[in-house]
Amino acid sequence: MPGRKEAEFVNTLAGVGKIVDLIYDTPAFISCFEPLMYIDLEGEQLGRNGSVSLMTVLVYPGEGLERIYVIDIYTLGNITFEVVGGRDKSFKNILESPEISKVFFDVRRDSEALFAHYGVSLRGVWDLQLMDSAARPRTEQRRLLSGLAKCMQFAPLTNAQKAEWTLCKNQGDLVWNPDKGGSYSAFNKRPLPGEILRYCAGDVAYLPGMYKKYASKSARWRSFVFRASQKRVTESQGERVQPEGKERALSPWTAEEHRMLDSWTEVNSGRSYLSQSQQDDLYEQSLEDHRNEQLREDDLYETWLTG
Repeated sequence: MPGRKEAEFVNTLAGVGKIVDLIYDTPAFISCFEPLMYIDLEGEQLGRNGSVSLMTVLVYPGEGLERIYVIDIYTLGNITFEVVGGRDKSFKNILESPEISKVFFDVRRDSEALFAHYGVSLRGVWDLQLMDSAARPRTEQRRLLSGLAKCMQFAPLTNAQKAEWTLCKNQGDLVWNPDKGGSYSAFNKRPLPGEILRYCAGDVAYLPGMYKKYASKSARWRSFVFRASQKRVTESQGERVQPEGKERALSPWTAEEHRMLDSWTEVNSGRSYLSQSQQDDLYEQSLEDHRNEQLREDDLYETWLTG
């Protein structure tokens, strides 16, 4: 990807230990300004009922210094989170530390899988999907959540970067996505296909810029989103969590929270992070995507009924 270092595939415990040391060796003052880590997981039916194959970690000590690692959870297994580095700290320590900020885009499945399979209880989480939702100025624009591809349309990227990101995502989809002729087994194939490595890197490569865009708002707004992010983590660990369902496309905000966000000038102001036309387009696109997903689920259900 333009301006980005190539992702490094890590399939040894020594390699995992080096990443842990890199994170703990980063001066504390750096992580005070913005999150140090951006994370995404891949696997077959990711969640408590599925499996984890890969964990992509972008370590961000500063602009131009970021490093992307794709860790081979499929090969290394539970020990990935237990192996310690030179400071006698593990990845589990990192993921559960409230002092080390970690950014996910829609943390629900990742958190559910980490907790169910590896006993990892995430803390210090920022959920970019919730940040995107809370940044919209009107209640009706917050009814539905946007996926990463939608948010990337308005990310602070050049046209060339957006085109490259889309290409990498499309190529990866063809390899792993069953709906496009691929197979989840691609995440477990070794050597790891280059398309999958680039696909994984694309899920985190531009998240720092997206985070900066949203996090420029007030302290009360950031505190509101941070609490909502941690609430999402807690809910993902509950026994009643539904891994599938149309309600997952709905925002979590209560009527009172919508009214509160509507009233905040840092949200509903002339300095909105999107133009009005962009907001309307994004909302209409989200509605259409949600309708299509409903139709697809209904078709699958009818197929199941008729056998």
